[in-house]
Amino acid sequence: MENISQHLSNPKFRLIRHDVCDPIHLEADEIWNLACPASPKWYQDDPVKTTRTSVLGALNLLELAKTLGCPIFQASTSEIYGDAKFHPQREDYWGNVNPIGIRACYDEGKRCAETLFFDYHRQYGVKVKIARIFNTYGQRMQADDGRVISNFVVQALKGADITIYGDGQQTRSFCHVDDTIEACIRLMNTGDEVTGPVNIGSPLELSIRSIAEQIVEATRSRSAIVLRPLPVDDPRRRCPDISMAMSLLKWEPKIAFEKGLKATISYYRMKLDIPEEVSA
Repeated sequence: MENISQHLSNPKFRLIRHDVCDPIHLEADEIWNLACPASPKWYQDDPVKTTRTSVLGALNLLELAKTLGCPIFQASTSEIYGDAKFHPQREDYWGNVNPIGIRACYDEGKRCAETLFFDYHRQYGVKVKIARIFNTYGQRMQADDGRVISNFVVQALKGADITIYGDGQQTRSFCHVDDTIEACIRLMNTGDEVTGPVNIGSPLELSIRSIAEQIVEATRSRSAIVLRPLPVDDPRRRCPDISMAMSLLKWEPKIAFEKGLKATISYYRMKLDIPEEVSA
C-alpha cells in the first residue's frame, strides 16, 4: 500500500482488492497479469496457493480478456528454463525443470500459464503478450523479500553475516526495475502479431559471490560472507539471450548494475534509517 499511496487520491486510479484465483468481471482496455509471489521464500510458503495463483489466475484473466476482446500481458519468468543446460537461454529453449521439486509450484505454474495463454490465442484469438522476466532488483523491494539483492543489502547495512547458498559460483543476471518496466510496456505496445515469449533481463552474468563482494564494498560494511547449503533444484547458471527484445522492442538495459545497486542501497538506508556513515 505504501508503494501506491501517492495514487490513491487520483480520481483516475482505482484499487480493487481481489483474489485472482476467483473470476472477476469489469471493464478494461488491457489486462496485465503480474499476480504471483516470485521469491522462493514466499512461493514455497504455500505452494498449492502459488500454483492456483498462476494457473487459475491466468485462466480467469484470459476469460476476461476473451470477453472484452482486449490484449492481456503475462509476467512469466526465467524459471521457465529451470536448471538450464544451454547458455545463454533463448526463447526457443524448452527448459530443464523438475516437475515434482519444491520449486515446481512456481516453475510449472508459470509454464502452465504460458500454455493457457497460447491456447487461448490459438483457439479464441485472444491478443496475448508474454514476457519471461529474469532477475529484477531495485527500489521498493520489501526488506524481507528473500531474494539475493535485498537479502545482501539489508544484511550488509545491518552488519550481519551475508549468507550465500552454495559455493557462490552460481550465476544470475540482474536487471534494474526501471529497465524491466520499460521493456514490458514496449512489449504491450507491439502489434497483435507479436505474442512473445520475449526474454526481458540483463545479459550481464554475475556470480552470486561477486555480487555479495560488490555490496560489501559499496556499503563499506564489515559483514562476513558465510556459506550455507545450496537449496534443492537451485539453478547453477541463469542468463538471458535478449536478441529478440533488442529486435522486436528496440530495447536493452540502460542502467548499469553499479548505478542501480547504488540507488537500491540508498533506498534501504532510508527505509532502515541507517546513516550514510554507518554500515557495520
